[in-house]
Amino acid sequence: MTVYFIGAGPGDPELITVKGQRLVRSCPVILYAGSLVPPAVLDGHRAHQVVDTAPLDLDAIVTLLAQAHRRGEDVARLHSGDPALYGAIGEQIRRLRVLGIPYDIVPGVTATAASAATLGVELTLPSVSQTVILTRFAAKTDMPPGETLGELARHRATLAIHLGVRHLARIIDEVLPFYGADCPVAIVYRASWPDERKVVGTLGDIVARTAGLGLERTSLILIGRVLGCEDFTESTLYRGAASAADRS
Repeated sequence: MTVYFIGAGPGDPELITVKGQRLVRSCPVILYAGSLVPPAVLDGHRAHQVVDTAPLDLDAIVTLLAQAHRRGEDVARLHSGDPALYGAIGEQIRRLRVLGIPYDIVPGVTATAASAATLGVELTLPSVSQTVILTRFAAKTDMPPGETLGELARHRATLAIHLGVRHLARIIDEVLPFYGADCPVAIVYRASWPDERKVVGTLGDIVARTAGLGLERTSLILIGRVLGCEDFTESTLYRGAASAADRS
């Protein structure tokens, strides 16, 4: 058997990959993070055991995986977005390795990609930003050395900040000296879900724009000059024949 860590995507059931959907519909056991993965992602399944792991701790989850292993049954272990990003699969994998249980990872569409799509922007524009930094706000868990928001903001790259909207004012204070008050920022709440909301502004006014909206931890903060930018250099990819050498 194999435990498949599957990226269920950001929320829209149609944004799961073809491979992920096939495994959901064929695995006899499904474990899914019910607080973040919509039930519609499970449509068409034929599993005899379906467990919402939201109320379970790590020990209970690993016990279920070990039981499926003893029965020789594949497990579809669904996480929101891409499981390799803030999916807490590392601790599960570490336990599976000790137990000798095979696993595989199936990538998924990230919240960052879904947010860029709903905003209608490209996150890497020539001459503006060619780097995207995915990070989180240090609340309950400290950041490793060199990864504070202030240190990352020094690069002035496009920032995608997870798990931080409740601390928006503190985030703005840390990045403002590097990006400037006029730098565009967008907050996307539950990207690709039916109740998706987005607020666009600048570092100087985004706190006021979001006041009283009740945006929660399932929001992504995007900061960078690429948002709404029209003044950027065209890439060499689609230039004329004179630039063919650039593409070779």
